[in-house]
Amino acid sequence: MKISIITVVWNNVETIHNAINSVLQQTYENIEYIIIDGGSDDGTVEVIKSYGKKIDIFVSEKDEGLYDAMNKGIALASGDIIGILNSDDVYYDDNVIEDVINKIKISNVDIVYGDLYYVQKNNIQNVVRYWRSSEFKKGAFAKGWHPPHPAFFVAKKVYEKYGLFDLNMSISSDFELMLRFLEKHNISTAHLPRVLVRMRMGGASNNSISNIINGHRSIL
Repeated sequence: MKISIITVVWNNVETIHNAINSVLQQTYENIEYIIIDGGSDDGTVEVIKSYGKKIDIFVSEKDEGLYDAMNKGIALASGDIIGILNSDDVYYDDNVIEDVINKIKISNVDIVYGDLYYVQKNNIQNVVRYWRSSEFKKGAFAKGWHPPHPAFFVAKKVYEKYGLFDLNMSISSDFELMLRFLEKHNISTAHLPRVLVRMRMGGASNNSISNIINGHRSIL
């Protein structure tokens, strides 16, 4: 089973190498790595190019923002499964992708998601919050539950049938997409009960509790 990992980035020369290395160090062999850059001018492009052919697909051009870049990556992906790793984030360990694929095979589902550590921006070993997810139950989104998107892996056929990120949703596009897949279309899912990602605090969708609450209110 082939998995495509997509990293989107714009002017993040300080941490992009961390994200790249965490993908390249995975024990699972059949990984297609795609990086979509929004036209960085701070040295990010040079860092990415330094990895040469280790990056399977690299695109650098202006886009309409984070979710437009994600949609570009999904359109280019050839894997059976797609995961999205933000340029500020890293996989928890080298066995993450192998464990995700094994869970998909054993559970015979189209979506697998796990847990996430929010970590300090300048020290990813310092855990600020543990986002412990759980098995999905119908109606959970209306009660404030949802999986952590960086730890959310989806079969490409699901994107092809039910659509990509809605660019009209601004910072809530990932929440809306997960709600659409799970609540509206009842896509088969399984929770992998372990930490998959270390996510630096301060990202566009998690830089304040009010942003999260207001984003969710715009959908529900």
